[in-house]
Amino acid sequence: MRKVIITDTSCIIQLDLIGELELLNKIYGVVTVTPEIASEYNKQLAEWFEILEPNNKKYQQILENSLDKGEASAIALALEHINSLVVLDELKGRKIAEKLGLKVTGTLGILIEAKQSGHLKSVKDCLNQFRQTRFRISTEVERIILQKSGEL
Repeated sequence: MRKVIITDTSCIIQLDLIGELELLNKIYGVVTVTPEIASEYNKQLAEWFEILEPNNKKYQQILENSLDKGEASAIALALEHINSLVVLDELKGRKIAEKLGLKVTGTLGILIEAKQSGHLKSVKDCLNQFRQTRFRISTEVERIILQKSGEL
């Protein structure tokens, strides 16, 4: 059974903004999004994205009481795939996903994975590019990311 990689919109947007969206494909091959996430992204998705929706919309509706539609749909879909990884950047969504027993990473985790697998030369360069966008990380988190990627 292949591992299902489900990403929320923020990761797609951030990697696209810095010209590194292909990292998802290089690391994971097929990447799954929900119709809500595809709609939020509002651009043509590459052919290596698949669009699936959760079978049980009740989970999604319950999660939408606390999260936006994209995050709620990603978590609901991940709950239906035992061997999944969900990519979320918002802390609230990450905490809920973890409480539900899901394996979670974020855009910064993708950068570390890309560096470790030889698909990215410099995490630090990406972080510098992120500073030009709305993506914010603390100095402490940046230090940890650079340390984990072997750049500190």
